[in-house]
Amino acid sequence: MPVDVTRTLQQALQSLESERDRLDRQIRTIRAALGGGDGRSAGGGGRRRRRPMSAAARKAVSQRMKAYWASRRAKKKAAK
Repeated sequence: MPVDVTRTLQQALQSLESERDRLDRQIRTIRAALGGGDGRSAGGGGRRRRRPMSAAARKAVSQRMKAYWASRRAKKKAAK
């Protein structure tokens, strides 16, 4: 009894494609439930952007970092 390889492969391909579609729907549903948006992107979305920093916040960070580095230099100098 001859086996129709083409037909068998087409049936296997159709079965695998329907399984893939079912899995894609489940993945989208789970991602949406986790808050990942519509679930289309594989990486969970693009890069998150930083919130803009106010001028006062930048100045405060600058002062803290200047004090931090000054103390590091002082400790390094004292260690020598």
